[in-house]
Amino acid sequence: MRDVEAGLSEAPRLRVEVSDDRVVATLDRPDRRNAIDQRMVDELHALCADLEADPRTLIVTGAGGIFAAGADIAQLRERTGDDARRGINASVFDRLRHLPLPVIAAVDGFALGGGAELAYAADIRIGTPRARFGNPEPGLGIIAAAGASWRLPEIVGHARASELLLTTRTLDADEALQWGLLSSVHDPEELLDAAHALVDRIAANSARATILTKRALLAPRSDHPTVDGELQAELFDSPDKHARMTAFLERKKK
Repeated sequence: MRDVEAGLSEAPRLRVEVSDDRVVATLDRPDRRNAIDQRMVDELHALCADLEADPRTLIVTGAGGIFAAGADIAQLRERTGDDARRGINASVFDRLRHLPLPVIAAVDGFALGGGAELAYAADIRIGTPRARFGNPEPGLGIIAAAGASWRLPEIVGHARASELLLTTRTLDADEALQWGLLSSVHDPEELLDAAHALVDRIAANSARATILTKRALLAPRSDHPTVDGELQAELFDSPDKHARMTAFLERKKK
């Protein structure tokens, strides 16, 4: 896997740890509370390129007890309408969302603005009691345009998403769990262990079946059930399916 730190004159924004079946990417910009700037966006694109070429499950987390306090306001203030149309953050979050294997967001502390939208792009979100989600963009004269307006309603429902985005209030971990924004809550020192336990469960399954399950989940409603049949057809004809089902039947005989 290509080193995303190579060639950068400044300190890298991501710490990337690679294993055989997983990657842990830690947002690491402690002086700016892990705010997402252009350099971090570039490094996330580089990481996505690696994971598209060599799929692994991805865990995204933040350093220093903060997930990401938002986009870098100093950069955001200078962006123009043309920058908005380019979808700088939206494009990388969408690329993360469509990685072949699952993305898990392990959220400790604040996930605000662009940081929240990064978490919304994950397939699974887990957190700590300190996790906080919010989209303060209207208070800054903009909208949450990197996925919140449509991903958040898919996760928590339209009414709850409307409340969060229109009032700009912050959601604590208990409410996030109740709303289904978080799947589980863990003590801070156990958060990454819980994320790795999820990856262990994913890794025990057929990698191809996992990839196609994610593809089915992301397919438009209008493509179902046709897409399900096509994806299943590929798996039904695979040696892996035959081997796994044979092993299952052999275990039942014992």
